[in-house]
Amino acid sequence: MVTMKVLVVDDEAMARRRMLRLLEEEDDVEVVGACGSGGEAVEAIRRLSPDLVLLDVQMPEMDGFSVIDAIGAEQMPAVIFITAYNEYAVKAFEVHALDYLLKPFTTDRFREALERARLPRTAQRQVSDTLLSLLEELRAEPHEVRRHLEPGNPTYMEWFMVRTKTRVHLIHADTVDWIEADDNYVRLHAGKNTYLIREKISSLAARLDPRRFLRAHRSTIVNIDRIHHLQPWSSGDYLIVLNDGTELRLSRGQRAKLGAHIGEY
Repeated sequence: MVTMKVLVVDDEAMARRRMLRLLEEEDDVEVVGACGSGGEAVEAIRRLSPDLVLLDVQMPEMDGFSVIDAIGAEQMPAVIFITAYNEYAVKAFEVHALDYLLKPFTTDRFREALERARLPRTAQRQVSDTLLSLLEELRAEPHEVRRHLEPGNPTYMEWFMVRTKTRVHLIHADTVDWIEADDNYVRLHAGKNTYLIREKISSLAARLDPRRFLRAHRSTIVNIDRIHHLQPWSSGDYLIVLNDGTELRLSRGQRAKLGAHIGEY
């Protein structure tokens, strides 16, 4: 088993102790040091040659970015930035940080970051480059939903971007089973997962490919590929039954649109 040498850098003693406790639970991790300042971190990196640095962004006198400047980006080990302020996220990935932990982070989130550190170095760079591109798009686009511009179909969305406190989820439209309205939000249902986006269902429906998604009712949109069968309901309406057994109401006004896809019924 290959051992990963880790250096912990944080000016808060409590934060250092917590990370050290979490690292003790990892069989393939060797903690080579713990520093409380940027100056100590520079000296320790040069002396100990760690494989991974858990690096606090905000520290007095010398912050995490200054540590990287002092070492040199090309000579710097893999870095996971740690901070209580998410405005540093884009800058963190501009220097090819492997991950970005926003305090207070969970144990599972910490372990997920360590898993990225276990990747080969070329794969680590691909991860950080991908996250940087993602965050730059979010910075440029104020909405939680990104439009994917396809030749000949410039308005149909291909990806959903869902931001949470600690990460950004990139959800492909093909993986979404159905969508429901929730006041000024919508909930994406994708398998066992649900994602909340601040978007009215009416504006979202207008940006989805009608060949793939049907506005089944005023409060629901369904992925046509997920429809298993229809069954008569009441007052001329039908129920759409999805592959997983979910039942959604199909209004009479939308029956003709669905019929255009699957034939008359």
